[in-house]
Amino acid sequence: MSRKVKYAFISSLIAIFMIITLSVMNKGVKVKNNISDKTATIINEVTPYETKYIYDNTLSSDADQVVLSEGKNGLVYTYDGINYKKVSEPEDRVIKVGTGKSATYNGKLTSYGADCKGCSSTGNVSCTTKDGKKHSLINDGIYYKDEAYGDVRILAADNSGFPCGTIVKIDNGKEEFTGVVLDTGASMKEAWTNGIVWLDLAFAKESDAKTAGMSSNNAKFVVQRWGW
Repeated sequence: MSRKVKYAFISSLIAIFMIITLSVMNKGVKVKNNISDKTATIINEVTPYETKYIYDNTLSSDADQVVLSEGKNGLVYTYDGINYKKVSEPEDRVIKVGTGKSATYNGKLTSYGADCKGCSSTGNVSCTTKDGKKHSLINDGIYYKDEAYGDVRILAADNSGFPCGTIVKIDNGKEEFTGVVLDTGASMKEAWTNGIVWLDLAFAKESDAKTAGMSSNNAKFVVQRWGW
């Protein structure tokens, strides 16, 4: 090949390369991103809570079940069926069930005031509380805050039949409420020995007890818990 022909061939190659380069620069280079074509699947799954029972012989078998803690579902998720992560653990629902002596009575419900004849001048009831303290109807009120049953009314009863701390659900024919035995009285003791169930509901004053309209000769008493 002559030098002249060889020079022309090289010049042609250079020209073709420049044309291709300019074309690429003008149009850009397209790159396919394979990742963008994929979708990620995230699946949330609920882990159901379990219910556990605690059996307590201090509770009457007639008692309502006591829910100590509400259940809570857990949550997990999986990513593409491979990666697994726990978001939250399930929490058990815990229920206390009574297995103790069954006790449902029909009897007499009356009312008394902290200033009644023969009552303590300080309003103190005869029983001590679970933590060993005295409760005054005058200073502390006619409700007692029980750790399991919340605010309950204070009752007097024969303590051989209803030990101090006994929780009783009462239906007097007009309304239902829950009380705790924290007091006693001679009349109730005598009634119990004669086979009569008699509970007395505490009020701040005798005048309140007389006008409250809570008394009944055919009240229903359902023991929930025996004593403390």
